[in-house]
Amino acid sequence: ARGPSTFIPLGEIQQEGGESSLHQLLGAFVSAGRVDHVAMVMGLHPQYLSSFWKTQYLLLRMDGPLPYHKRHYIAIMAAARHRCSYLVGLHMGEFLQVGGNPAWLQGLHCAPQKLRNLNEINKLLAHRPWLITKEHIEALLKPGEDSWSLAELVQALVLLTHYHSLASFVFGCGIKPEEDQDVENSCWAPSPHSDSSPASDDTMGGSEGTDAMQELEVLMERMKLLQENQLEEEGVTQEEMATRFELEKTESLLVPSSDILDPSLQSNIRCFLEDPEFGYKDFTRRGEQAPPTFRAQ
Repeated sequence: ARGPSTFIPLGEIQQEGGESSLHQLLGAFVSAGRVDHVAMVMGLHPQYLSSFWKTQYLLLRMDGPLPYHKRHYIAIMAAARHRCSYLVGLHMGEFLQVGGNPAWLQGLHCAPQKLRNLNEINKLLAHRPWLITKEHIEALLKPGEDSWSLAELVQALVLLTHYHSLASFVFGCGIKPEEDQDVENSCWAPSPHSDSSPASDDTMGGSEGTDAMQELEVLMERMKLLQENQLEEEGVTQEEMATRFELEKTESLLVPSSDILDPSLQSNIRCFLEDPEFGYKDFTRRGEQAPPTFRAQ
């Protein structure tokens, strides 16, 4: 129950990091005045933490075309698309610390139109990036009162994609809220099977956590059997195996329907979302014509 991660015991984090990790975390503290839970977990891999921290510093604190408060607001927009309340809460605090207008935190509708114009490309980058076309870029760069310069847009897009990825890390490592974050800012992904999102440390100790682990074990066993059967069957294509895997995933209770919006979605996330029902959808379904993809090499 103690420590920055639901999945990793605090003692393991303290022992495995070593001196190199402590040096990195000390540098993080000196730069930001705090060490968040993401940095503590990444401290298990000091070289990775070093690269990550340099990237974070360049994106959020170094000179660039975007003011600091707008950078944090863009991070909030990106994290909200993936319902990552940990990152939303973290950057709401950072936004205020660098002089951001508190009124903007009431929701996306209170932010300047220029930032709101990023909503469409944020939505696509988060869930269906293959649908992005050059017209989306042109619309943002089009001369006008709320237009973006090319330098501003490049930094904004890097921030969006960075925080879309970081949200996956937060969920995958079970990062828990900071002590000074609101209790509702749970980093757990919304559950499609309950009316409330788990927010307490002992959630995984209850019956729901046990059921989820049992479902996961069953699903893993199914996948293992499929792989063993593939070795025995000759002529089974990769496409056929992929179809079988998808069928197993769909039948599992662990996989939520992409078009169901969880009613328990916290208000601090919902207010930053427009078109919240929009989500991932396979673009290479068997027997269907795939949409054209926008390739940027």
